[in-house]
Amino acid sequence: MRCPGQDTRFWKADSIFEVKCPGCGQGVEFFKDESTRKCRHCGHQVINPKMDFGCATYCKFAKQCLGEMGLPGQKDDLLKSRVAIEMKNYFKNDFKRIGHASKVARYAERIAQQVGGDLAVVLSSAYLHDIGIKEAERKYNSTEAKYQEEEGPPIARDILTRLGACQELIDEVADIVGHHHHARAEETANFKALYDADLITNLEEQMQEKLVSKEKIATVIDRAFLTESGRELARSILLP
Repeated sequence: MRCPGQDTRFWKADSIFEVKCPGCGQGVEFFKDESTRKCRHCGHQVINPKMDFGCATYCKFAKQCLGEMGLPGQKDDLLKSRVAIEMKNYFKNDFKRIGHASKVARYAERIAQQVGGDLAVVLSSAYLHDIGIKEAERKYNSTEAKYQEEEGPPIARDILTRLGACQELIDEVADIVGHHHHARAEETANFKALYDADLITNLEEQMQEKLVSKEKIATVIDRAFLTESGRELARSILLP
């Protein structure tokens, strides 16, 4: 017995399609039932952004169907990669913002591993934390934090819903995106990991543009971080 979704007799014209490689921008052709493909130009392992593995949570044929992608325990890993792809597709050629979000995600992952954060939530939040900036510019001609935080959650929710994320994860990520510049009196480990990673990235960018001194950075590190892990990582990156 074959899953109808994988049976070519049920396929339509859009069952074979092309996506841009996030590594080099070249086209990578997918069949709808392929979970990943290696880019012929740069070797990057590209994840099929249109594939939905939600059925793996209940289908008894999941193991045979998913193969090396694994069972539902690995869904979070797949989700994080697909969120990264969606972020890159959303920002298109805005490589500065793509680079910023990607760097925040790298730092957030390191901090989350130390503070016990949920990597699916932390990395989804990291990739999507500035997702409202384009709408803020369009509506208000501003990148001010309050406008980003106002416009970001609906876009984040739409992306995560289309990717089949669970409602609990969607709600938490949208909440983090909606106040990621403004910590509350009580915050989760997930928020703290994202907040500190974003702060490190912002300080690093300001330092590269010579907008802030090392003395100022040292003061911010001592006073502004929410986790000791974030503080230590900031020192190692910004004050080697």
